[in-house]
Amino acid sequence: MSRVIAVANQKGGVGKTTTNINLSACLAQKGRNVLTIDCDPQGNTTSGFGLDKNSIEKTVYNVLLGEASLSDVLLETAVPGLMVAPANINLAGAEIELIERENREFLLREALKTERERRDFILIDCPPSLSMLTVNALCAADSVLVPIQCEYFALEGLSQLMHTLSLVQKKLNPELKIEGIVFTMYDARTNLSMQVVEEVKNHVGQEIYRSIIPRNVRLSEAPSHGMPITLYDDKSKGAESYRLLAEAVLNGK
Repeated sequence: MSRVIAVANQKGGVGKTTTNINLSACLAQKGRNVLTIDCDPQGNTTSGFGLDKNSIEKTVYNVLLGEASLSDVLLETAVPGLMVAPANINLAGAEIELIERENREFLLREALKTERERRDFILIDCPPSLSMLTVNALCAADSVLVPIQCEYFALEGLSQLMHTLSLVQKKLNPELKIEGIVFTMYDARTNLSMQVVEEVKNHVGQEIYRSIIPRNVRLSEAPSHGMPITLYDDKSKGAESYRLLAEAVLNGK
C-alpha cells in the first residue's frame, strides 16, 4: 500500500510544484515506484516533466468528472519508475462542474484506490488556494508536506494552513497528519532567511525537515527545460538538497 502525500500551502510561490517534481523524481531514483498527480490547473508539474500540457487529451479533469479512470490518463516521464497524472487549464472548470456532485470531496480518493495497490508513493501537487481541488487532495492523502518560503509572511500563511488542515481532519479525513515542513528558497547570506527558520521552529510543534532547499539558479532553470533538477544538473546544491529530503521522507523524519 502506497503512502499518499499532498504537497500543499495556501500561499502561492512557495515552491510547492518544485518540491513535488523533485521529491517525486528523487524517490523514483531511489528505486521506488512513484506516481505524481497534478491537481493544479496551471499544470506546472505536467510541463515541469517536459510534457505539453495543452496537447494532452485526458487529464485529472476527466478523472474527477468520471469520464476516465486514473490509469487511463497516466503518462511516463524521463525518470524510470515515475508516472504523472497530468493537468491543464481544463481542470479549473472542475470547481463549477463538481458543485452538485454527491461526495465531491472524495472523488480523488476513490480514483486512487487501484493505484494505491501499485505504487510505493503517490504525491499530489495542490493549487495555491483552499479550493475543491485542494480539499480532494487532502481527503485522498495520508499526510501533508508543507513547503514554506523563507520570507517575512511565512508564519502567517502557515497558521492559516494549519487551521485548514484541522478543519479537514475534523470533518473529512481524521487520519490526515502532517508529514513535515520543508523550508524553500533559503538564502544563507540573509539574516531574514535564518530568522524565518528560527521563528517557525519556535512557533510550530510539527516535524521540520533538516534538509533546507536553497535558492539555487539551476533549480530555477530546470522546469523550463522540462526536467527535474537531478536530470538537469545532478551535481547542483538543489539536487543534493532534494535527495536529502527524499531520504528524510523515506526514513520518516
